[in-house]
Amino acid sequence: MKITPLDIQQMVFKVSMRGYDKEEVNRFLEELAQTIESLNRDNAVQREKIMFLEQQLAELKRTEATLSSTLLSAQSLADDVKRNAQREAELVIKEAELKAGELIHRARVELTDMQSDISSLQKQRLLMIERLRASLRMFERLFEVEEREALHDAAAASEEKLEGESSPAL
Repeated sequence: MKITPLDIQQMVFKVSMRGYDKEEVNRFLEELAQTIESLNRDNAVQREKIMFLEQQLAELKRTEATLSSTLLSAQSLADDVKRNAQREAELVIKEAELKAGELIHRARVELTDMQSDISSLQKQRLLMIERLRASLRMFERLFEVEEREALHDAAAASEEKLEGESSPAL
């Protein structure tokens, strides 16, 4: 049973011969009622404070949960970004290595082709030199033949001329 200040104020005791002083009991009951009323008010204020603090605590717990969730999401996102950046960097490196390998291969093929072209041109040069030498030898022989024929023709003409001068004119 809960006793209220009003219950205390309205409490009536039986009067007996050797009982307590009625005024003293009434004063005590009045003080007791005021004390209980004050305690009830303090208790109500404390309950309101407790409710307010419990609401704040619940709000702080929700905020903490939100921050914790946000932190976990941010960490997860950062990890994803880091993994993606790492993968992308690896892909860029592999692509660069492939392109470099392809360029090196092309350069080697081109070098081999150039070396082959140079070798072929050197052979053609030697062949042309040999042909020019053969042509020069042939022209030299032709000139020698021409020169001999010219000398022979000149000698024959001189001889004819000499014969013509030595033979009497008829």
